[in-house]
Amino acid sequence: MSTEATGLLRAQYKQSFEWLEGTMKGSTDDLVSYDPPGTPTPIGAQLAHILTGLDFFVLGQVVGKEPLMMSTFAENSGISEPPPQGGDWGDWGTRVKIDLPKIHEYGKAIFAEIDSYLASIEDTDLHKELDLGSFGKKPVSWVLNIMLLNTHCHTGEIACIKGLQGVKGYPM
Repeated sequence: MSTEATGLLRAQYKQSFEWLEGTMKGSTDDLVSYDPPGTPTPIGAQLAHILTGLDFFVLGQVVGKEPLMMSTFAENSGISEPPPQGGDWGDWGTRVKIDLPKIHEYGKAIFAEIDSYLASIEDTDLHKELDLGSFGKKPVSWVLNIMLLNTHCHTGEIACIKGLQGVKGYPM
């Protein structure tokens, strides 16, 4: 049983969650709803995008579970409206509101589910192909990597938007 790659992914997802949590630390409702200049969406929308992406792509597509936003957290995700299915993400990002305590619990649950999944598979499972519709057929490893990258990229945007407001972004 080879789990070198899946073990590495577990560590990377754990670190990405800790980095996201540390970056969000000290956030207030005013801070996360601030609409930055230019095209970035508010922190709340960035966070909602990260978590719903992980929920729908990793848990939904890779793991094959009903996304938590549609099941366990249907009324308690802390996100005012689900992301659009192929619609205007920028418009959604200016409308969506978050409830910080609820979205925190939703995020913890998502990362716990991902960790549980990664602990249950072997490296060979990363090669399984998935039909991702408009993205085509991709291996599980591609989805896990792109969603990990998405988490880090948007965490960077959150840190920057916090900095624009004069507060500490990254936890270090």
